[in-house]
Parts: sequence; C-alpha cells; structure tokens
Amino acid sequence: MTIRTILVDDEALAIQGLQLRLEAHEDIEIIDTCTNGREAIRSIKTHKPDLVFLDIQMPGFDGFSVVQGLMEVEPPLFVFVTAYSDHAIRAFEAQAVDYLMKPVEEARLADTLDRVRQRLAEKRGIEEIDRLKTVLAEVAPDAVEEISDGSAEHAASRYEKLINIKDRGQIFRVDVDSIERIDAAGDYMCIYTGDNTLILRETMKDLEKRLDPRRFQRVHRSTIVNLDLVKQVKPHTNGECFLVLDSGAQVKVSRSYRDVVARFVH
Repeated sequence: MTIRTILVDDEALAIQGLQLRLEAHEDIEIIDTCTNGREAIRSIKTHKPDLVFLDIQMPGFDGFSVVQGLMEVEPPLFVFVTAYSDHAIRAFEAQAVDYLMKPVEEARLADTLDRVRQRLAEKRGIEEIDRLKTVLAEVAPDAVEEISDGSAEHAASRYEKLINIKDRGQIFRVDVDSIERIDAAGDYMCIYTGDNTLILRETMKDLEKRLDPRRFQRVHRSTIVNLDLVKQVKPHTNGECFLVLDSGAQVKVSRSYRDVVARFVH
C-alpha cells in the first residue's frame, strides 16, 4: 500500500529534512511539496493525496486555514508539523492524526506513520466493502445481505476508538470503551467515565456520528448511554424506566426511547 503524500512548509530546509526522514519508509511516496497555504489547497485538490504533512505557522494561509479551505472535498489525513507547542490543542481539535514538533525525531515520526497506516487500512477496507456491495446489488441482490452480515466488524471501524477532549487547558485522550454516559448542555457535552467527568465542546448530533450506534444509544433527548455498561433495568411509572450503570448511576429512559430498553428484554 503506497501512501501518496504532500509536504507543506514555507521553509525549504524543513521540507528537505522531512523528505530525508521519510526516505526510510518505503511505502511513503512524496508526490508534491508546497511552500504556502494557497499552493497547498490547490495541490491537495488536484492530486488528492492520502496524507499531508502540514506546517502551521506560514505567511498568509496558515495550516488551519488550509484545513478549512478543504471542507467541500474529502480531505486527506493531516499531520501537523511545527516549532510551536502552543498549537497542539488546536491541532487535535482539527482532528489531525498527529502533531509533530520540529526538529522531527525519527522514532516519533515512525509512530505517527503507524497510526496513519492503521487509519488508511480501515478506510480502504470500508471502501472495498461498499464497492462490492454496489456491484452485488446489481448482479446478485440476494448476496448483499450476506455481505452486510459479515462486515459488521469492518463497519465498527467507522467510529472513534479514542476521543480527544480539551478540558481545563489540557488534552485528554479518552478511550471510548470507558465512556459510561454523555449528557448534553447546549453546545457542550459532559463525558462521564468511570472515574472522571470531562467537558467537550460539540453538539449531541455531531458526537453521535462519531460513536458506534450498536453500543451508544440516546435514551433521552439530552443523554447517550453506553449499553455495554448497563447492569440493570428498573421500570418506572408512565412507561418510563431507569437504567442502572456499572458506576451505580441511574439514567431515566423517556417513553420516546423505549425501543432502547427492548434490547435488554429477551
């Protein structure tokens, strides 16, 4: 699997240094280099790379402006590279695969590329399944259902395994498996894990798209629950009920979401 890559930096020496380090990785194919943000946007739209190493501090369009300028197309994976550590939080908020400090260390770069390979393998696996299902729908409709049943594991890779949360000036990397429930408060989400509560600035609708619906279900207009961490269902009046979670917390299920409770009744 060749990873088609573009390097973006306004410093020629920085590009050369990164090129030299990437030569040790045979699956990296550098298809273009750019020295400013506008040039980078044009190149990315033209070449459609898999990966972009993107400097943040550049005259004119900075790295974050490049990401924003690609919102109407399917973006590549981004790795931000910069000399300024104070950009780290914004880099993770922009959903970058990783954030590298200059000068780039070879071991750190290798770790980053491993993450890139994993993300690309998951993405390409899903795309192959989708293409196969499209063809089968035309020539063998009965086979589509069998393919769908066998691809549940691949479908799960669409969803986040780790969520980066900026809270109190720090970045917390939260394992999705540890999330017990999520409560909405306007455009903020309260994320409850077994031993911590973190605040995420995101809407309920957007967060739902990042979580596997087979595990995370809304049980109230403003509450999502990890179904794997439900240990008891307690009926209540008016067709409502409470879910008792592993931590002992009780979450009310409104009548509009009674179908969620049906999953626990056999």
